[in-house]
Amino acid sequence: MLVNMNELLSVADENRFAVPAFNISSYAMFNGIMDISERKDAPVIIEIHPNELKHIGSDAVAAMVKRAQASTVPVVIHLDHGASFANVMAAIRAGFTSVMIDASALPFEENAALAKQVVEAAHAAISYTTCYDDADPRRAEVPDGDAWHYVPSAFNRYVSVEAELGNIGVTDADKAFGQVIHYTQPDEAVKFIEATGIDTLAIAIGTCHGLYPEGYVPELKLALLREIRAAIKDAGLTCYLVLHGGSNNPDDEIAEAARSGIAKINISSDIKVAYYRKMREVLAGNDLREPNEIEPPCIAAMQEVAAQKIDLFGTTGKAALYR
Repeated sequence: MLVNMNELLSVADENRFAVPAFNISSYAMFNGIMDISERKDAPVIIEIHPNELKHIGSDAVAAMVKRAQASTVPVVIHLDHGASFANVMAAIRAGFTSVMIDASALPFEENAALAKQVVEAAHAAISYTTCYDDADPRRAEVPDGDAWHYVPSAFNRYVSVEAELGNIGVTDADKAFGQVIHYTQPDEAVKFIEATGIDTLAIAIGTCHGLYPEGYVPELKLALLREIRAAIKDAGLTCYLVLHGGSNNPDDEIAEAARSGIAKINISSDIKVAYYRKMREVLAGNDLREPNEIEPPCIAAMQEVAAQKIDLFGTTGKAALYR
């Protein structure tokens, strides 16, 4: 069942569980995540970063869409950290049912303006192929020589939009681990949602992208999460909260976050570490060359980690809620 993020997370939010968003870097990884999700009867988000999409090739998205449509569980195909309006428009054309525009490094007003621009196009299921006027994507409707060119989304209906407010930081040594994290504030979250009309908001409450260095113990600000969720509800808004950097965090804190208002948790490093650690073991003997012999143990190792996350987030068996 192929759905957008609103359709997926409305159920998760109401029932206080989180849906894992697994970043996949190959079609084999995609199949592995789909298999384990169906086995666990769990809704799933297939998440692809622009760098991953460049590696896989956007033509592969059509095959992912076809499998998702035939799946027994609800599936979102989501663009992770779209860096530009062009990134997002390309994803909409390819068939993604949800997109993220990440302008969190920009000042609040510029972040909100770009998010609003994406929302206007995505909610109309329109993808622009040529951009002459960055201020207003609706110029596609103006029949003059400077109008935008546009095509319908391959999804053919409302594409949901995620944005980020705050800065969660990264753990890579070359990207300055230890940088100051800019935590999302409840009043700013409300202002941002009102200004943009986004469907999901990635918030900064103490996580980082990547794996934490040995000896470092992250701590999620769960009280801040509850304040943000309450402020959004009190303002009469509907916007689902997302936790980036979900890998390598204490299980008890992640589980509590899922019960406290986080409806989507991104997992990338944890499944990839398991996949490639097993691959190094498999290739240690130097006698294998066929992918169909090399990859199955790697997929199984990845699935073991994915299954643990599905259980931890409270997602196991929840596909039944969508039927």
